[in-house]
Amino acid sequence: MRVMKWSMIALAVSAGTSQFAIASSQDESKGFVEDSSLVAKTRIEYMNRDFRNGAGNVAKPGGGFKSGYRQDTGISELVTYESGFTQGIVGFGLDAFVGGTAKLDGGSGRRGNGLFASDSEGNPEDTQSKAGAAAKIRLSDTVLKYGRQFVASPVFATDDSRLLPEVAEGTLLTVKEIKGLELSAGRFTALSSQTGMGKDSINGKHTPGLTSANIAGATYQFTDNFVAGIAASDVDDYFKKQYINANYTFPINDEQSLNFDLNAYKSKDQGQALYGEVDNKLWSLAAAYSIGAHKFTVAHQQSTGDTSYLYGVDGNGTIFVANSIQISDFVGIDERSWQGRYDLNMKTYGVPGLSFMARYVYGDNIETTSGTEGKEHEFNFETKYVLQEGPAKDLSFRLRSAIYRANDAYNADYTADNNDVRIIVEYPLSIL
Repeated sequence: MRVMKWSMIALAVSAGTSQFAIASSQDESKGFVEDSSLVAKTRIEYMNRDFRNGAGNVAKPGGGFKSGYRQDTGISELVTYESGFTQGIVGFGLDAFVGGTAKLDGGSGRRGNGLFASDSEGNPEDTQSKAGAAAKIRLSDTVLKYGRQFVASPVFATDDSRLLPEVAEGTLLTVKEIKGLELSAGRFTALSSQTGMGKDSINGKHTPGLTSANIAGATYQFTDNFVAGIAASDVDDYFKKQYINANYTFPINDEQSLNFDLNAYKSKDQGQALYGEVDNKLWSLAAAYSIGAHKFTVAHQQSTGDTSYLYGVDGNGTIFVANSIQISDFVGIDERSWQGRYDLNMKTYGVPGLSFMARYVYGDNIETTSGTEGKEHEFNFETKYVLQEGPAKDLSFRLRSAIYRANDAYNADYTADNNDVRIIVEYPLSIL
């Protein structure tokens, strides 16, 4: 599941700085240094998971668990530098990052939330660090980038839900030569986990990790209110995926609008099938009604096929569907799920920067190993405040809370009931 979802329309908007310009981005280049940026992002994260019904993270001799309670607190610093491009027909540039974490609280008896890696004795690491760089070349509105980088494709996405983000290594080509159209293609050969400091640390007990992932995608802005996209991936010896998205906003008046967002995946194992059999179709449709400060969303999601939807070796952010939320993704075998959500933006009431969100998702019809129908449900509440001005502008405070429950049949197959609380404080300081 992902903390920060990137929809295809968000990708299209972020790519749109050159879409409606007469001159190309390279024609407007001011230079390697002149267009550069340097941002230092500080993040403090507290995470508490309280597992119920006999589950836990530290086993006792003879069976059972010592405790079902996990709690960690840490701080991270991520400094990212993005250069501009040199002037001329072809521009050259460089992006780089360096990041580090420090444990503020958490011991071996409460480990397991994914904030820190464990040492040889099973204790959380006190400090960790990682760094990387990527060279880039631009011709007109086409950019080729090679090296360690963050990726946000619906079929290959680096996750940023803990202290430091995942980092991919490889090549990414982005083409924006035609107004409204963005094309992308890439090949990635390594993926570092959020707690893995090496370049290739996404792996499991029985899997060697990423060998290579080839991806391609396209988004097209048909009108100001309608964008659609497709993407596909071939993850060597794991699976192949295809993805489609359509997002349409119907403006009713200045205060009201309707938005519809469709996402769908098709996955199939290939090669050595290192994740085992993969045969899944997954889709979701969300409808959101906005009126002033309020937004009401309903969504339906359906998973079909012989297996559930699988991801991870292709990035733990690679699940762009409506019901992928704080704990569960609601992607069990043959699972169907429904969501109700409410968002409130307090800017309308004189408190800009303050927002609230509450949602509830219920899933059933899940095929389990016991043959009994699996069921699950989850309630999330979130509030966030971002300072709008002053020396600490953009400093944010975020509280995320989740209550997850499932019946016995699905607890055995998936994850235990738990209560999840996270407090995240983040400050992005723009230096250049």
